[in-house]
Amino acid sequence: MSFDIQGKLYEAFDEQQVSDKFKKREFVLEIPDGSYTQYVKFQLTQDKCSLLDAFKSGDEIKVTFNLTGKPFTKNGTTMYFTNLQAWRVEPAAAGGGNFGGPSGAPAQNDAPTFYSSDADNDLPF
Repeated sequence: MSFDIQGKLYEAFDEQQVSDKFKKREFVLEIPDGSYTQYVKFQLTQDKCSLLDAFKSGDEIKVTFNLTGKPFTKNGTTMYFTNLQAWRVEPAAAGGGNFGGPSGAPAQNDAPTFYSSDADNDLPF
């Protein structure tokens, strides 16, 4: 399943030759999220590493990516790794920086809220 997200290219790292047969390039996308800005790292691999060559820091881009994860066990301890594997990078469409969910699905702008405007709310915070 693929996802789309739009934001500002915050930082692009140099390509790394990990092994004879594997290379990667990471980059960070700045994504406004209400009161907090998110900085999300993505990875391009193999022939996709050059997709960032057309962009510079500060450019608004749209990234299409797959969400991957795998376990790694060492000395009886299992760790889990998650990766945002980008496979398309293009200029952002005007007017949006929304996370669009699964590719092709409409964006949901009505996020649920956990705050109440009731004056008689008995929560201590």
